[in-house]
Amino acid sequence: MDLEKRTLARVTARLVPFLILCYFIAYLDRVNVGFAALQMNKDLGFSPSAFGFGAGIFFIAYFFFEVPSNLLLEKFGARRWIARIMFTWGILAGAMAFIPHIARYTGMSAAHVFYALRVLLGIAEAGFFPGIIFLLTLWFPGAYRGRVVGYFMVAIPLSTVIGAPISGALLNMDKLGGLAGWQWVYLIEALPALLLAFAVLAYLTDKPADAKWLSDEERDWLVNRQAEERKQREAVRSFSVKEALFNPRVLAVALIYFGANATNYGLSFFLPQIVKGFGLTNVQTGLVTSLPYVVGAISMVYWGRHSDRKLERKWHVAIALLVAAGGIAASTALDNPVLKMIALSIAGFGIFGCLPVIWTLPAAFLSGAAAAGGIAAVNSLGNLAGFFGPYAMGWIKDSTGSFAAGLLCLSGAGLVGVAAVLLLKHDTALESAPRGTFAEERHT
Repeated sequence: MDLEKRTLARVTARLVPFLILCYFIAYLDRVNVGFAALQMNKDLGFSPSAFGFGAGIFFIAYFFFEVPSNLLLEKFGARRWIARIMFTWGILAGAMAFIPHIARYTGMSAAHVFYALRVLLGIAEAGFFPGIIFLLTLWFPGAYRGRVVGYFMVAIPLSTVIGAPISGALLNMDKLGGLAGWQWVYLIEALPALLLAFAVLAYLTDKPADAKWLSDEERDWLVNRQAEERKQREAVRSFSVKEALFNPRVLAVALIYFGANATNYGLSFFLPQIVKGFGLTNVQTGLVTSLPYVVGAISMVYWGRHSDRKLERKWHVAIALLVAAGGIAASTALDNPVLKMIALSIAGFGIFGCLPVIWTLPAAFLSGAAAAGGIAAVNSLGNLAGFFGPYAMGWIKDSTGSFAAGLLCLSGAGLVGVAAVLLLKHDTALESAPRGTFAEERHT
């Protein structure tokens, strides 16, 4: 095995499975509110719009604290900052189980406690995802990033594939120990984040130059390769952090990510309620809800690798987003539960297939602190869709009594993302490898 393949195989084996586990837990704690809602909304008297607002307000806090958090990560190092993030969000995710108790103690309404905890959870988690994306740009050359980000982000659909049946089963612990099933969902699923915070401190390495688990030859190759790519990007244009935050291409990528996230979060928070409407038990609801995410997990790996092989980004994002929008729209015209889930599973292919490829776009023209700030800007702006999607779904459900119009709204957001990516100028030459390396070899 040549030096390049050997080095990147070791880096992948060392970092990617662990980061997948961390993001799996992060995403599970972020979206398990959708399953908790099957009991929590009734117990606490939440309307669909109140639930949608609470689910989505997480992302407003996330928006304001994302860029500062990622700049602090670049300053203090990924290992310590990511551990801090995981510990604080684990505490707050578990605190969601005590909404009724906090409400009684403070005199606040249960809804206001729900909103407050979701805001605090957004502040705590801000910086985690873009921090990991930034970390991956330090460890993997451009020609590898589509697949590697795809491997990492497969934690998103897997968190539902595995987490949905578990959450459904936990709901059946209702009244055990004097707690409702939805309270057990929050408590049990918060524990892994607290434990992983300590594992992050012991296991992660901030940058290739510090990687004692690589040989001297492997470490030198990776450090030099990353320096060459950074020099290549900065020879075209070097951005300051401020310039990156307001760069039109960064804002365009944020709009693309907004469209993708609107389809993702709007569906994720309400899909358990849609599926429950088929007349299923809690466990059955968890299993059926996981189906679009099984397809999405396959899509993330396959579509990211396909994009790398072709070294093509724009059309891979556009086609996937178009499939997402079309599948969601088609589901509104289908009353048969089987056909509806087939349409939503097709949408799952597009929703999750586009996500890793989107993250190759800013990494192709940003580096250093500008990359940390720019990636965080894309994530924070794009994640505003996490407020828009769920709140729109809840408000429209309250207004119409049906999820159909809300799903069409999500489909429209996906089409906005398609238009944005087709208008984006993107030069894949800026992420090509130097001569004699993988990017050249894959075309031979």
